[in-house]
Amino acid sequence: MDFTLNDEQRQFRRTLRDFVDKDIVPVAREWEQSGRYPAEIVETMKEMGLFGLLVPEEYGGLAVDLVSFALVFEEIARGWMGVAGILGSHSLATWMIARHGTEDQRARYLPELATGERRTGIALTEPDAGSDLQGITTRARLDGDHYVVDGTKMWITNARYADPMPVLVKTDPTASPAHRGMSILLVDADTPGYEITRDLPKLGYNGPETCEIVLTGVRVPKENLLGGVEGRGLQQALSALEVGRINVAARSVGIAQRAYEEALDYSRQRRAFGRPIADFQAIQLKIADMATGVQSARLLTYWAASRKDETERADLETGMAKLHASEVAVSAAQEAMRVHGAYGYSKEYEVERLFRDSMLMSIGEGTSDILRTVIAKKLVAGQGRVG
Repeated sequence: MDFTLNDEQRQFRRTLRDFVDKDIVPVAREWEQSGRYPAEIVETMKEMGLFGLLVPEEYGGLAVDLVSFALVFEEIARGWMGVAGILGSHSLATWMIARHGTEDQRARYLPELATGERRTGIALTEPDAGSDLQGITTRARLDGDHYVVDGTKMWITNARYADPMPVLVKTDPTASPAHRGMSILLVDADTPGYEITRDLPKLGYNGPETCEIVLTGVRVPKENLLGGVEGRGLQQALSALEVGRINVAARSVGIAQRAYEEALDYSRQRRAFGRPIADFQAIQLKIADMATGVQSARLLTYWAASRKDETERADLETGMAKLHASEVAVSAAQEAMRVHGAYGYSKEYEVERLFRDSMLMSIGEGTSDILRTVIAKKLVAGQGRVG
């Protein structure tokens, strides 16, 4: 067993850490609170090639292994989780196009997506369909050489910049089971009837926009059906969500790491009763629990990433990683606020933002309770094991 990063991964992490400490950490609090879009940071990520993380090299991408992929989201989320979200949805969509797209689709979209000249996201959820994706109502009716799409998508990251936007639809609403009638269409942003209607206000996860999309009579060419075959959309989406869980698990590790660092630094500086509060056992217990949680979440995330690199399906491993890491992020952020006392509730300190951002981690890419059922079903069915 080797629980260490290889030389290439360590160098990659150093580069990422330098970028985060120089370009993100100094501005994150001010820009997040003002609602400022991090355009300059996005430009630097383009220059670094980070929009091509999961794009094959033949299309100009980096084609990194998934442990390196996790490192990107851990380090960026340590600085500002919202910025990690800009890369997250984009990376899932590029992975899905590279893995499931036709050769024409890959050649048409991936080179510009790899450079960030084009960006993308993924439109799955709806006002009445979140965890239950088979319950979506967005429909695509074939009319000659085009699909005509009608429906509404909700909570869509990168909506205002995505071109194309992969949209999960029902091409056969009568299919049973429902997933056999579901497909993904690559919708170009300038298509008539495709409208970003509003930005949704959020507790945290500021930086990237999160929007409602309305599709009214949108005509999408048949050649934009992902993979060229109807009825495979849900499987395509779920395969991408396995990678998405690594992304969210890694973001959770980044939040937890920063919360631990902020709590440790503050405990050394803050004095009470004539000495640093780090000398008090009650604070020491919190610091110890945070450090242990961060490291366990990190190792579980890297393990899940390496397993996904090795095998076609790793929903058990990625589910475990995302579940545990997201719970650790919430716990670490809460404990960091307690260490800071009243200052932890102030917008002048980082832990207030970390707390708000941590809450999304236990919701995005599958809620904690949904993931518990996914993990349990796999274990009960004998499709995975512990130990």
